[in-house]
Amino acid sequence: MKKIVNALGEQCPIPVVKSLHALQEMHEPGTLEVHVDNEIAVQNLIKMAGSRKLTATTAKISDKEFVVTIEVKEAQSSEPLQPVPTSAPTSGDNFVVAISSAFMGTGDDKLGKTLMKGFIFALSQLPQLPQTILLYNGGAKLSVEGSDSLQDLQNMAEQGVKIMTCGTCLNYYGIADKLQVGEVTNMYAIVETLAGASKVIKP
Repeated sequence: MKKIVNALGEQCPIPVVKSLHALQEMHEPGTLEVHVDNEIAVQNLIKMAGSRKLTATTAKISDKEFVVTIEVKEAQSSEPLQPVPTSAPTSGDNFVVAISSAFMGTGDDKLGKTLMKGFIFALSQLPQLPQTILLYNGGAKLSVEGSDSLQDLQNMAEQGVKIMTCGTCLNYYGIADKLQVGEVTNMYAIVETLAGASKVIKP
């Protein structure tokens, strides 16, 4: 069989995650053909294939299109390659993610925005989701209408993740009426949540 993944225009880690899901669906030997538009994605796909003991070859179609072909010699479904998240952690593993900006890291804001989108997408693909995601200051812009990460946050909310956005921050930026996922919270609740967390990740 042959499967094709179109990841043109997608940034890390989306091409790899899409490819892992496609491999899971291959119930017989065949090839997976992944189309990407940058060499970093090519390198990441080759590393992923190597880690799964799969052979990968590459072809450059143009300056903005590369094809990575992964050979699958046996069905991949018996051992899932990428667990699909099913629920948020139990209270015994209070894993909290605190996001204070719509950008990840310092430097170029356009890059930072792309990195944050990739971070939240990767977070949504973890086999164990966080119990709570706190959004404050610029991070409050991620849970409102027009956010590039809105769909990923909504998907996690549907699986039981609590999305909490600072009300003071929403009001400050004039976007309180645009909240699309989760609930409005206050600084006391944010501090209380952080204090009770077993682990906090802050990108």
